[in-house]
Amino acid sequence: MQSENDDTLSLAERFDELADFVTRHGQDDWLVAVAAAVGFYLVLRGIQWIVRHYLARLADRTDTRWDDHLVDALDQTRFWFLAIVALWAGGMTMDLADTPRAILHTAVVLALLLQGGFWVNSMLKAEIKQHREWAKENNPGSVSTISLVGFVVQVVLWSTVVLLILDNLGVDITALVAGLGIGGVAVALAVQNILGDLFASLSIVLDKPFVVGDFLKVGDLLGSVDHIGLKTTRLRSLSGEQLVFSNNDLLTSRIQNYGRMFERRVVFSLGVTYQTPLEKLKLIPEIVKEAVEAQDKTRFDRSHFMKYADFSLNYESVFYVASPDYNVYMDIQQAIFFRIHERFEAEGIEFAYPTQTIYVGRDDADGADGADGEQAT
Repeated sequence: MQSENDDTLSLAERFDELADFVTRHGQDDWLVAVAAAVGFYLVLRGIQWIVRHYLARLADRTDTRWDDHLVDALDQTRFWFLAIVALWAGGMTMDLADTPRAILHTAVVLALLLQGGFWVNSMLKAEIKQHREWAKENNPGSVSTISLVGFVVQVVLWSTVVLLILDNLGVDITALVAGLGIGGVAVALAVQNILGDLFASLSIVLDKPFVVGDFLKVGDLLGSVDHIGLKTTRLRSLSGEQLVFSNNDLLTSRIQNYGRMFERRVVFSLGVTYQTPLEKLKLIPEIVKEAVEAQDKTRFDRSHFMKYADFSLNYESVFYVASPDYNVYMDIQQAIFFRIHERFEAEGIEFAYPTQTIYVGRDDADGADGADGEQAT
């Protein structure tokens, strides 16, 4: 009870001190203080305009980006910041008691912390934006990394500003940080799935198993990477719809990344009829090799007579296309097949197709088995 009375008296004494401060100063003192505040505000506005004008002219003559960022930061100067500083300057012209002086001092410090946060945040956003634009043209894989780093830096910046403000207001931030740590553990247990996706996103950003623009196959689904977010990754399928995967599920899946393909290995087979002469059979690998090497962006590997099939003599051929683009691969393969078909027609080599030959035996007039038969195809 005694403590509550002391707090009440202390609060009452403070109000009495403020009232005494207001009544103790005459009208002339207040006019001087107001005039000083207005004048100081106008001076601050003038200084801001002059500095910004000078930096803008300097930025136009230089290739560096930091002066441009400073100009953008000055544009983020808030009206209330200049007004509070001006009021503080006007109050300094008066004989202030401890309480009003402390209030003005605290207000200026808090305003400076907030305004400093806006200045630094403006420069960070401009720098991150410039790095993102550069990355889109030169290194698309780092775009998501820059975005995530920018987000983390902004969180750290504003967390620091809030803690400094609370510290200046008399809050015990040591106990607050400890309490936040305990609460953070509880929250982490409650949202572990979300945190799993968040850390999976960080793994994707740092390890780069794929980047924006890569073409992926995840299970039976295919699509190009549109966006890598903090919780989900979005793919655009060949048929146009968007495929959304949680980052954690995506990393635990087997992913085929066609975007990292530098060249494409192509294997194809063809079959010719059993009636094909031996010299023509020996010529087929050369025909395939010539057809492959006639195309740009190709590398011939091999072509071999592989096996005797039921109705054809089968060849297996392998070549490489030095481009990951699917359309380029299909165009080259089509041109090769046309070339092979053209050469087969010129050499009189026939492609095989499913056939069946039946030999029918019969007895002759003397009862002996005939040697001749009829052939049906």
